[in-house]
Amino acid sequence: MTEREKMLAEMLYDPTDKELVEMRNYARKACKEFNECDPMDIEKRTKILKDLFGSTGESIYMEPSFRCDYGKNIHVGEGFYANFNCVILDVAEVIIGKNCMLAPNVAIYTATHPIDPTERNSGVEYAKKIVIGDNCWIGGNSVICPGVTLGHNVVVGAGAVVTKSFGDNVVIAGNPAKVIKTIDIK
Repeated sequence: MTEREKMLAEMLYDPTDKELVEMRNYARKACKEFNECDPMDIEKRTKILKDLFGSTGESIYMEPSFRCDYGKNIHVGEGFYANFNCVILDVAEVIIGKNCMLAPNVAIYTATHPIDPTERNSGVEYAKKIVIGDNCWIGGNSVICPGVTLGHNVVVGAGAVVTKSFGDNVVIAGNPAKVIKTIDIK
């Protein structure tokens, strides 16, 4: 397996691999171009994101600044919106459903490291996929940790640290996040 294949399979991989370094450099250049783009040139900003991401819906809107590791591992549905200062570490896939909104300073982290210090100090890394369902709203300054799946219609309260998965139709908040309310769908 290539290091990229290992990375996407959620196995330990070497991040210094030439292909991965080139992919990260491409993403950094695309993010720089997006972040420095004329804020009124929505067409250009949208094109940069559609070229950078693995897949998108027709309608996608993000405010600068935005940072990611690879871009190609990010898949967002129709009607995606992200406010200022979004960070998505897409070492593994990040799949976000349709009509999702991210408030300012949302961080989505698939990247992680071995807990054993000897293994961690060797430089190997791994990642865990994140899936966010349709119609979700992630509150400001929230962190979505590696391996989390959120169901449809989930609201994440501002400042939440989401360390585990949750099903549909709930409001979660806190550190670590827990269900504080269920949502009755009309």
